[in-house]
Formats: sequence, structure tokens, C-alpha cells
Amino acid sequence: MTTPVGGWASRREATGTPPASPGKGPGEPLGLGMPGVGSRGAARIAERERDGACAGDLVIAGVTPLSTCDWPGHLVATVFLQGCPWRCTYCHNYAILDPRAPGQVPWRTVRDLLSRRTGLLDGVVFSGGEPTRQPALADAMREVRAAGFGVGLHTGGAYPRRLATLLPLVDWVGYDVKAPRALYRAIVRAGGETTAADQAFEGLRLVLESGVDVQVRTTVDPTVLSDDDVAALTRELTALGVREHVLQTVRPDGTSDEYRAALAGVGALRAP
Repeated sequence: MTTPVGGWASRREATGTPPASPGKGPGEPLGLGMPGVGSRGAARIAERERDGACAGDLVIAGVTPLSTCDWPGHLVATVFLQGCPWRCTYCHNYAILDPRAPGQVPWRTVRDLLSRRTGLLDGVVFSGGEPTRQPALADAMREVRAAGFGVGLHTGGAYPRRLATLLPLVDWVGYDVKAPRALYRAIVRAGGETTAADQAFEGLRLVLESGVDVQVRTTVDPTVLSDDDVAALTRELTALGVREHVLQTVRPDGTSDEYRAALAGVGALRAP
């Protein structure tokens, strides 16, 4: 996952947030070829009214204008949405977890970015935080699709019912499974004993049943997971029908001092 341009640190391919274009409100299309009238435009307006939120309502923490790793094999812009219900041990995006924090990038900036990169970008990935937390995501996805771009989604499945409504709008999902069920709470540090695990595995079931292209990945937290735990998780995921399970190494940069100390305690923190 990349780190976005916005109100917090940027790195890698993020080169700066494009300036917002004046003169149009957040609910109006800016150079994306969106239908203003006609059947497609009317359908989108009806869907937006049903959802009760429009793309301009998105609380965006930052944007990576160009990424080659957030959707394998695709060149994308990545939009990081504010807020997450979980507090994962190894999270390096702490600045965007608080759902009460104000957005740093208006949706019209994303519109302007896409209008300038038509023919260059394959799509847009919505990441977080937990992007499915925000009701306005559905309208943003419709707008991106109507502009001719693919839609990718990074999610941990914290809101399975909302995820179910989004899947018809998505071309690819990067799905994070944190741990075997019994160890979920030790990593996400939120909810009841089995709440997060129940949500995550229900969300995974929905994704698999939808037939959407998916990559299931696990960031291996060595302070919680043993090799046997990881092997057991892989077996469980395979039995559920997961074809691709990618194991990711913890990145200590940006994590809490407490977590870095825990990594050092298990000999997993390497000198830079």
C-alpha cells in the first residue's frame, strides 16, 4: 500500500496533490465525461439519492497520484479515505484512523487528477483506513466507472453489509485477512472476542461468492503470529476457495514506539 499525498507524509511515487479547480461544487463532474442528463445520468442521481451520500461527501486523507503496486499489474491513483474501526498492531497509517479528523483533499481534486490522466491511468484504488466505512464511497465508485476507469478496493471487511452493496461496482479487491479467527482481536484490538473475525470472514465470503478478482493478503505480525498460525490460516483460506494468499512483511516505519519495541523483542526489527 502506498502512502498518500495530503495532510501527512508522502513517499515513493506521490509527487504532490493536484490543486483543486475552482468554480464547481463537489457534486458536479469536472472533465470526466460524466453524463449530466439522459438515462445514465438520471440513474446515477437516483442511486445517489438512495444512498443518501454523494462523492463530494468523502472524507479523503490523501491521494497518491501514480502507483504501480496498489493494484497488481495496473497503473492507478490511490485515494485514502479517513477513518477505521480497528487499531491494528502494525498499522503505519495512524494519522488516518480517527473518523472525526477532517479531510485533507476535496473530491474535486480527484476529479481534476483523473481528467488530466485519462488514457494514462488504468483505474482508481480506494484505500484507507477502512474505505467501506464511508457511505459516499458508492457514489464515488460510480463516478469513476462512468469516467472509464477501473475501480479497485482495499478492505479488511469491517463492514460486510456495506461491502456487499459495493461489490457490483468493483473490478478488483485487495482483501486483508489479519490472522486466524482466534487471534484476530490480538491484532485489530477492537470489538468483542470474535466480532472482527466474524466481520472479516463474512466479508471474505461475500467477495469470493461475487466472483470479483481478488488478492487475499496477510501482513504477518511476528509479535502475534507463529509460523504454525500462518500455515493454519493459509489452509483455512484455501479451503474457503482463496486462490491467491500473499504474505506481507511488517513495515516498522510509521508504527508506534510500543510496537517497534515489541518487534525488537522478538528479534524482528532490523536496522535500517
